Amino acid sequence: MASLEEDDNIDEDIFQDTQPLSFPEDVQAVIDDILPSDDPLDRPDFNPVDYINTLFPTEQSLSNIDDVVGKIRFKIRRLDDDIRTVVRGQTNVGEDGRHSLEEAQRAIQDLFTKIKDIKDKAEKSEEMVKEITRDIKQLDHAKRHLTASITTLNHLHMLVGGVESLTSLTRRRQYGEVANLLQGVLNVLEHFQRYMSIPQIKELADRVKQIQSDLGSQIISDFEEAFQGSGAKYGPGNQRQLKEACFVVNILDNKVKRELLGWFVKLQLSEYLVLFGENQDVAWLDKIDRRYAWIKRTLVDFEEKFGHLFPVDWEVSERICVEFCDLTRKELQKIMGKRRSEIDVKLLLFAIQRTTNFESLISKRFLGVTIQNSQTKPTSTKSLVQKNPFGDESTTESTNPFEEDMNNDSSDETKDTEKPSSSPFIGIISKCFEAHLDIYIESQDRNLADLMHRFLEDFRQYGTPRIESEEGSNVLPSSADLFVCYKKCMVQCSQLSTGQPMIDLTATFQKYLKEYSVRILLNNLPKLSNQSSNVTSASGLIQSILREGEISKLTEEEQCRICSILCTAEYCMETAQQLEEKLREKVDKELATKIDMNSEQDMFHNVISSCIALLVQDLETCCEPALTAMSKMSWSSIEAVGDQSGYVTAITGHLKTALPLIRDNLVSSRKYFTQFCVKFANAFIPKFIGSLFKCKSVTAVAAEQLLLDTHSLKTLLLDLPSLGSSVVRKAPASYTKIVNKGMTKAEMILKVMMSPHEPAMAFIDNYIRLLNDSDLGEFQKILEMKGIKRSEISSLVEMYRARIPVSMAIGRQSSLEMAGHAGIPSTPEPESSRIRKLEKLIKKRL
Repeated sequence: MASLEEDDNIDEDIFQDTQPLSFPEDVQAVIDDILPSDDPLDRPDFNPVDYINTLFPTEQSLSNIDDVVGKIRFKIRRLDDDIRTVVRGQTNVGEDGRHSLEEAQRAIQDLFTKIKDIKDKAEKSEEMVKEITRDIKQLDHAKRHLTASITTLNHLHMLVGGVESLTSLTRRRQYGEVANLLQGVLNVLEHFQRYMSIPQIKELADRVKQIQSDLGSQIISDFEEAFQGSGAKYGPGNQRQLKEACFVVNILDNKVKRELLGWFVKLQLSEYLVLFGENQDVAWLDKIDRRYAWIKRTLVDFEEKFGHLFPVDWEVSERICVEFCDLTRKELQKIMGKRRSEIDVKLLLFAIQRTTNFESLISKRFLGVTIQNSQTKPTSTKSLVQKNPFGDESTTESTNPFEEDMNNDSSDETKDTEKPSSSPFIGIISKCFEAHLDIYIESQDRNLADLMHRFLEDFRQYGTPRIESEEGSNVLPSSADLFVCYKKCMVQCSQLSTGQPMIDLTATFQKYLKEYSVRILLNNLPKLSNQSSNVTSASGLIQSILREGEISKLTEEEQCRICSILCTAEYCMETAQQLEEKLREKVDKELATKIDMNSEQDMFHNVISSCIALLVQDLETCCEPALTAMSKMSWSSIEAVGDQSGYVTAITGHLKTALPLIRDNLVSSRKYFTQFCVKFANAFIPKFIGSLFKCKSVTAVAAEQLLLDTHSLKTLLLDLPSLGSSVVRKAPASYTKIVNKGMTKAEMILKVMMSPHEPAMAFIDNYIRLLNDSDLGEFQKILEMKGIKRSEISSLVEMYRARIPVSMAIGRQSSLEMAGHAGIPSTPEPESSRIRKLEKLIKKRL
């Protein structure tokens, strides 16, 4: 027992001093793989409490605790024995490891000794090989020097002989042999670059340079003698000599070639400068095509007579053409600057058309390899072939001679649009006209002004179109004509320039878009006599009140005109946006941000708003007599509820007459027809509620009749978008929401009217429940509708105010009105405040 107790104490000490050992997850996984075990004691997350609860789940199981303790102690002793065995085994293993390490170190030492011996033997072998091959290396070195000396001597002999031969051949002008020999001499001379410090070699090199200089001067003199002066000789012998001389020039310095070609090109164009001098009649723009005819003949003659003399890679024909273009551009700039007053748009466009046709021609003939980099990208010019921004170009006819000729020539150009557009010849001459394109812009301004005048005449003569079938359109033809004209102007101007002239043309477009929106659209809208949408003064306000009794109804023709103007404004607004996008595509990128037509689009949007407001006002005005009749009916004499009242029938008949016509003429602008319906509902419903408040001495039966009428009007308004249409369409959700909200309030007012006003508190509670968003002013109006005496009204108002004290904060205006009707004293309002209040009421009514 003593030993057991000691063991218990030892175990307790071990558990007290030892913490559970935990390994990383990867180490634990390896241990589980090598030593798999199902024993809970071997788990890394071993919990002693859970383990004990597993052994003794109940109190009765504690009876065999001694057996369990004995098994555990036996297992502990067995583990201790295993540990001792492993520890002793590890002691022997360490001793064996030390012996193995010592043996490995001895083996490494032996290997190092052997490697050192092999290295020493290799060094001795290398020394022996060097001794054996020393004489052979000396012989190889001597052989290389001897070969170089012989080669250099041969090159020197060739150089000396070549210099002498070149001198003789140059004197005899045997350029064919000179070309072959000169290239060889220059190649040989390159081998002596390292020996230029030797006087004899330096002297030979200087003689070669002198020969080259003499050859250049001599060949240029030969060409001048052959082509210039009265004694110029250009026979068969000279042809061969000059052709061979060109091969020599290819070998000489490039400046000789540039000098020769510059002289020859100027010689070919000397006649041009005389014939087309600025004091000559043919120099003016009206005969500009003669310039291009002359250069075509000159190039053909050159190719036939002299083309075979020059190497193909010299591109002499292209050089002549490029020089001609530069001279022509400078001459045209000079003469147009002096005679600017004589230039009109037809002459300008004629000159540009002939010039661009010529540029297109030479861009197909030449590649432009001789043009300097600064000339390869002319500013503010583009290809003649342009994409139509609005549609098929063939749908319109042009009266412009420039555009007609361009269209005639464009059939061939369209086959290869990329080449002309990237050719440096496009714009090489025509860019001189850009400084005078303001003449073209001014001409387009005058043309558009005339076009506006014609639009006005056509409008007065033919009026506005009316939709007669589903495929018809009531957009004014003048709007399409205007944008077709814009398209032609834009395409034509983009062919002339894509720089500042395009910005100027855009400003002209904007000017006449504004004129069209005002003169053609807004100014032709019909006027209503009681229209007061622009009332801004007290006098105008009084006049509008005096005209309140007058009812002016639009005729069907006027309604169709308004719809046509609305559709036209929508078309113009959308097309103006497309025009803006196309202009930005055409103009230079750095100027694209200057093109903005938002203000013009806003103007057309204002026209649309005015059209909708006018239609709403007309429809609303025509409903006023029926609403007036409703408010003047003797509701106190109504004894029974019958069919809908006459005023509802009148309103229904008017709407069924007006709506189909408006809807059919806005078939292409359905969103604006929906907007029209929404605005009419927003205007009609408050007016209808206001007319309800004007009804006096409304009994419960009368209120029930009014409720029936209100429901009929509500159903009519919900069906308004498809009223009289064979195709029934569901009204937009936004419109239905407006009608339901407004007419439901009218129904709630009438339901309040149907309830008795006594007891008073129940009546007030019922009013608050049905009209929770109402105010004190409406409460008083309902009391007046019921025909309650003023004394009772004051009492009910006080009770309502006490019930809803915050209602006094809704508006001082309503409170003052209520006070005046109920006999409650109030402070008088200033005159200006009354005018503002009256103005607000009028605007709300309209």
